Amino acid sequence: MRVLITGAAGFIGQMVVQALAKRDTLRLDGAERRIAAIIAADIAEAPLAALAATHRRIHALPGSLDDPAVLARITADAPDLIIHMAAVVSGQAEADWDLGMAVNLRGTLALIEACRRMGRAPVVVFASSVAVFSCADNDTITEDTLPAPRSSYGTQKLMGELALRDASRRGFLKARALRFPTIAVRPGAPNKAASSFASAIIREPLAGKPAILPVARDLRLHLASPSRALDYTLHACGLEQAALQGETTLTLPGITTSVGAMIDTLARLAGPGVAEHIAEQPDPAVAAIVTSWPGEIRCPRARALGFEPDDGIAALIEEHQHRMTAAA
Repeated sequence: MRVLITGAAGFIGQMVVQALAKRDTLRLDGAERRIAAIIAADIAEAPLAALAATHRRIHALPGSLDDPAVLARITADAPDLIIHMAAVVSGQAEADWDLGMAVNLRGTLALIEACRRMGRAPVVVFASSVAVFSCADNDTITEDTLPAPRSSYGTQKLMGELALRDASRRGFLKARALRFPTIAVRPGAPNKAASSFASAIIREPLAGKPAILPVARDLRLHLASPSRALDYTLHACGLEQAALQGETTLTLPGITTSVGAMIDTLARLAGPGVAEHIAEQPDPAVAAIVTSWPGEIRCPRARALGFEPDDGIAALIEEHQHRMTAAA
């Protein structure tokens, strides 16, 4: 089978590409399939070239999903599996309406149209977000709570979910829209996501650098580690479409922790001096977005389908520590 990953130059996108390159087969829609080619698509050309140089099955496809030539290539390649991770993150989508709509919504619609022209239905795994939800004050909700986003990013992701659900109903593709928890700890530089601080308050202190905490310590977060995000993505590929019973959107489980508990666990694992690198600087704009997100989401349906969360906040921090050690 042929696999397309959009957003392949992103952190999780690269993880997916590299994981697939290391294996010969992948379970797809309930059946084990041999991986023939991995098409890595992104607007960032240099990371794609670096990925393509690591394995003969990886092929770079630079460009955006609003480029007719890119879409024509996707349609001609007719991948059996599409993992759609290309996105503009939450803070950036809030600051730039046009860019968020172009990438997060119109890019998804263009990909659906490419699938419709293939003449057969590929499996499409779509990276959505728990930002589609909102609540009065960081409350606990369930996976059955009606989405009501309070950000452009969450709204764009919700519209993408609905479009994919309808395209799946019509037989153009086989959708699995995954509402990911906030992913932490992400390596590298901070990005423009409103939740970027969730990684920064761990990553920067462990590197001996200062970090800004823009929210209150009692804010709760629904989190998953990068490795769990990878596991969730590959597990979703293997689900039989019939098991979804027509409901193609899945809210994924995560661990529930407060920001204060994250900092306390960091101090316990790495020493109190490390946590002292964190400075509290309230940012009302960030707080307005993230306090509307649920602090806990109960996900019995996703768990019944085999999605299991990390063991706790210590596991997320230790995973990042191991990644730092491996990179040293």
